[in-house]
Amino acid sequence: MAALARWCYRHRLVVLLLWVGALFGLGFSASTAGTDYANVFSLPDTDSKKAYDLMEKAFPASAGDTDTVVWKVDEGSVRDEAVRSRIQPALDEIAKMRGVGGVAGPYAGGGGAARISGDGRIAYAQITFTEQANAVPKELVQDVVDTAHAAGREGLEVEVGGQAVQRVQEPPTGLAEMVGLAAAAVVLFLAFGSLYAMLLPLAVAVFGVGMGLFSTQLLSHVTDIPDLAPLLSSLIGLGVGIDYALFIVTRHRKGVLRGLDPEESAVTALNTSGRAVLFAGGTVCIALAGMLVTNLRFLDGVVIGTSLTVVLSVLAATTLLPALLGFLGARVLSRKQRRRLAATGPEPERTSGPAARWSQGVQRRPRTIAAAALVVMAVLALPVLSLRLGATDQGNDDASTTTRKAYDLLAEGFGPGFNGPLQVVVDGGDATALARSIEDTPGVAQVAALPPAGGITVIQVVPTTSPQSQETDALIDRLRDDVVPAAGAEAHVGGVTAVSKDFATVTGDRLPLFIATIIGLGFLLLLVAFRSLVVPLTAAVMNLVAAAASFGVLVAVFQWGWGLDLLGLGKEGPINAFLPVIMLSLLFGLSMDYQVFLVSRMHEEWVHTRDNARAVRVGLAETSRVINSAALIMVCVFLAFVLSGDSGAAMAGVGLAAAVALDAFILRTALVPAAMHLLGDANWWLPGWLEKRLPHLAVEPKEEAAHPAAAGEGPASVVHGFVRGTGGEPVEGATVALVAPDGREVDRVTSLADGSYILSVPAPGTYRLTTTAEPPLLDRTRQLTVATEPLVHDVHLDEAAEVT
Repeated sequence: MAALARWCYRHRLVVLLLWVGALFGLGFSASTAGTDYANVFSLPDTDSKKAYDLMEKAFPASAGDTDTVVWKVDEGSVRDEAVRSRIQPALDEIAKMRGVGGVAGPYAGGGGAARISGDGRIAYAQITFTEQANAVPKELVQDVVDTAHAAGREGLEVEVGGQAVQRVQEPPTGLAEMVGLAAAAVVLFLAFGSLYAMLLPLAVAVFGVGMGLFSTQLLSHVTDIPDLAPLLSSLIGLGVGIDYALFIVTRHRKGVLRGLDPEESAVTALNTSGRAVLFAGGTVCIALAGMLVTNLRFLDGVVIGTSLTVVLSVLAATTLLPALLGFLGARVLSRKQRRRLAATGPEPERTSGPAARWSQGVQRRPRTIAAAALVVMAVLALPVLSLRLGATDQGNDDASTTTRKAYDLLAEGFGPGFNGPLQVVVDGGDATALARSIEDTPGVAQVAALPPAGGITVIQVVPTTSPQSQETDALIDRLRDDVVPAAGAEAHVGGVTAVSKDFATVTGDRLPLFIATIIGLGFLLLLVAFRSLVVPLTAAVMNLVAAAASFGVLVAVFQWGWGLDLLGLGKEGPINAFLPVIMLSLLFGLSMDYQVFLVSRMHEEWVHTRDNARAVRVGLAETSRVINSAALIMVCVFLAFVLSGDSGAAMAGVGLAAAVALDAFILRTALVPAAMHLLGDANWWLPGWLEKRLPHLAVEPKEEAAHPAAAGEGPASVVHGFVRGTGGEPVEGATVALVAPDGREVDRVTSLADGSYILSVPAPGTYRLTTTAEPPLLDRTRQLTVATEPLVHDVHLDEAAEVT
């Protein structure tokens, strides 16, 4: 990793040109090729799939997607000649289009009158395509929409609804991404205080996401990728791209402040935090690949798009970022920091400020903080008991879209069930008797049997409730379990609403296997990384707690409708069936990032001191600020996707924002360290037989020394001085340790009554001096360069403010 970072730093212009050329090359290719996204639902052995197969066999021209043209007059009736003379020619033109199987309107015989509302002001026509919605060419759908809208005039409103039409209503692209980047820029500027440092993570994210989106667009021509994949890819790509660069830039700035040459600091940052980024990116991809165990083809394309974007974001962070650091040099620091560095020299490494005070507070009151965090998470998780998976209908579309307007017009004129009719496909038995039984079933508004073909009869059933309502789900179950068997017919219930219900059922059935898979993978990764049974077990429990609480927030907002009006996302309804799988994958990957970043620092301290309380306190104090900054950036990016205009992306954005906020601000900052204080040395327990069999994996190797003299080379020396408190008073009993570049502790002493200490140094080189005292004094770490002569170094400890 160090060699790669050094090469990129020294050949920065070449690296930058390669990335710019790749981005523009992919962008040109993608814009030339266009898009070919396809929402492929593979639901074998489901009742709705059997119904579709029968319809495709008996009615090949009518087995495709059925969309609707609906119109309304302000005055008079839709039967008026002035209205009919505008609508009928448009319907005739649509019927002649290649790919349209047929058009059934209200002005023809054979039940056309039923397509006019009771008050005569609203009517509709059904357009049946020869393909399912995901396979209908967008150009054809757009022609249908344009032709229908052209028939409208003042006093005559014409709208178009349906699954195929919804596909061409792409929300404004780029708005959510721009808002997310702007919010992230504000957070980064506040964290760094430098314009140049702020731009680095943004540039890395833009390159990673841009290349990921262009690559996904090109791949849509060779494999099935759903149109939701680009939105999710940009959502996760912006988050991880900015976060990974933030971790590396933070480590680099720390090295420059400590007096390292910018090139050496960049190489060290990439060889430490860069390795952690590789590990974190790998865990995200593994978590995303966990979706494949559900065997739902719809999610395969999501895995491809999001994983590719994450990989490119990691590649940008580990190659493009060191090149950009080379262009900036010392300007990665703010002007104030550069002036202070020039005037006073390198800054000592110290742990102080709000993060250190909070860490001290957690150590003092672990039971209180753990109990408070658990109560908050439990309260937020309570709504998850009411979780209902399903599919949102077009009533959740933006109010300005033609699908939403068509949905509202049909509901106004014919009832909400018209927006999601069921199709009962009869393959044997008395279809007429079955139709009568269905008509007498509670929850059915209208029944119409179509003329049979090839021994197959289709009965169209209009529910009294909307497609996404729980009552409609209950009606489908009633038809399948009671009505059809009682009639003695061989029939299957299909239609878009039934397909959505079956998809939710299949997803729910496979969810436990999926959760067990990703939790098991995470346990194994952390077990190998930290050589402990308790740490990965704690992480697994925390992931489940975070998931429950975040889904509780989703249920409260989108299923119960709390605050939906503020978001402008339509009415309440079920949680999209695909969302738990996607959210759990992303949440697992992101929470692993924070867990690795937090616990790796604790583990390093534990290896050096074998003091669990110190390890947890120091690890939390040194990492919580970066974790919280990274989480705040992700929350801003995810919440920005509420502006995307896509209800699925908005739901994912709110859910992931809640998950990341709860995970970082409550779990990793409060509950995890409090639990680790309570568990004590048991945190790091691993049976001896397992220790021998586990492979060794260094998540983040120790920093290389700035002066590479190895222990044992050159004459020995000493470091001595005094440990003093805030007012200059001597500190007795403080533990002072000297740590070699390879992480090995070379000497440890306790300060005397006058605060003095003396440490043996085996050879010249760079070492880390750590000083630990009893609270309220804060621990301190300083990097020292020792020559052949004794080094005098006094340690001044700050006092932590009281935490209440």
